[in-house]
Amino acid sequence: MKTPSIEVKPCLIRDLFAAIFFTLLFGCKNENTGQTEKRMLPNIVIIYLDDLGYGDLSAYGATELQTPNMDGLANEGMKFTNTYATSATCTPSRYALLTGIYPWRNENAKILPGTAPLLIGVDQMTVPKMLKTKGYHTGIVGKWHLGLGEGNVDWNQRVSPGPNEVGFDYAYIMAATQDRVPTVYIENGLVVGLEADDPILVEYDKNFEGEPTGLDNPELIKMKWHHGHNNSIVNGIPRIGFMKGGEKAKWVDEDMADHFLIKAQEYIRERKNEENPFFLYFAMQQPHVPRTPHPRFVGKSGMGPRGDVILEADWAIGELLKTLEEAGILENTMVIFSSDNGPVLNDGYYDEAVEKIGNHKPAGILRGGKYSLFEAGTKVPFMTYWKGKIKPGVSDALVSQLDLFASLSKLVGSDIAAEDSKDMLSVLMGETNQGREELILEATTKTALRSGDYIMIPPYQGPAVNQSVNIELGNDIEYQLYNLKSDPGQKNNIASTEPEMLEKLKKRFEELRGIGTGNIEQLELK
Repeated sequence: MKTPSIEVKPCLIRDLFAAIFFTLLFGCKNENTGQTEKRMLPNIVIIYLDDLGYGDLSAYGATELQTPNMDGLANEGMKFTNTYATSATCTPSRYALLTGIYPWRNENAKILPGTAPLLIGVDQMTVPKMLKTKGYHTGIVGKWHLGLGEGNVDWNQRVSPGPNEVGFDYAYIMAATQDRVPTVYIENGLVVGLEADDPILVEYDKNFEGEPTGLDNPELIKMKWHHGHNNSIVNGIPRIGFMKGGEKAKWVDEDMADHFLIKAQEYIRERKNEENPFFLYFAMQQPHVPRTPHPRFVGKSGMGPRGDVILEADWAIGELLKTLEEAGILENTMVIFSSDNGPVLNDGYYDEAVEKIGNHKPAGILRGGKYSLFEAGTKVPFMTYWKGKIKPGVSDALVSQLDLFASLSKLVGSDIAAEDSKDMLSVLMGETNQGREELILEATTKTALRSGDYIMIPPYQGPAVNQSVNIELGNDIEYQLYNLKSDPGQKNNIASTEPEMLEKLKKRFEELRGIGTGNIEQLELK
């Protein structure tokens, strides 16, 4: 039988070489089965902590706490020393992370109550939506705090829209924060463990008749409130907001770290043998208040509950990485680690965070903290780890969490862009140290400009220090200008000695914020 001739076209040769290239780049050996993974793209895991400071990791200079698993990501991957969350508070930073858009562009991107409607538009592009266009399965486990529903949520029905409607195939979350009601887990829009004859009611304006509160019933609490946390009592802890019912659905605070870890591990194991890659947004609650370490970690740090939950989080991260390795997919997974904003000690409860801090400096040498326009408000730990792909190193490139959108889009071969996100993939991979030139930073709706080695903070009315949490906010009636290269602790305001630089940054700030020249005071001094 005569063998038919086959014409080999140049385009086929090109495609063949492209296939070989991507197989070499992204393929990895499954140690458990000996089979070669067919995925052309890596799995992506973002580990996002809550209120973790720049100085809270031993890899970033902490001497009183040892965080070996976080340190492993820093020491075996790319450790960044000049990376920022967009905001000094949680909701705005999370909004920017998932959308690639500055939170100050959305007037509702502020710290949200547990009953707030969904902040991200269902027609808005997000990181998980973008990744789904390239075949990714997408999941979130942990803290959401970006609103749910359209207002007046009925927690006894499926709560929608939520994470599932903005790109997540799977969602296992708490609605807001650990210190806010409702204190229940929500899986794909449904409250977990809810009984039909014990419906949940939630309010933030007034209490339900006969329900105890931290203010009126101090004898029922096991954690004393300091400010703002004196409403409904759940598990002996007074919260923000009022809740009634849903007794079997309420979480146990001390079990939360284990609970979210198990759900994240289950997600990984369920996806490990799938042809399509996955994206997991693992939004951990530590070390946000109330700090409730599992008994295994109580007293481990010697710094009280705040130190204990940081060690608990470090352990959980180690277990998550172990799960990736046991599943045979660690070498085909890009891990990104960061925090949503800077540190705070007393953030609403008496938990010995202040009294037992000792020599530990949660912000390192930085000034300020959570809620602050000073460096410690938004400058956070940031690492990228990809075994065998990212070489260990340290980068001082200026990067924003905003840039994850464009960078991941580039990684997966997408042409989808976001308004404020810049492609920093080569920086994240450690291939170059050329980061951003400038970045707008935000704290409680007030903004500043980071440009090169300088940061310019416009005049703001308001207290210099938030007395409740004992943190400098950055408010001043005069302009502030700091050279962060020579003065990383922001001790010397050089606005009066470098007037040309000040005027240059004022003009650029006005351009970026979209206001007319000379109108900076009208926008910012309020």
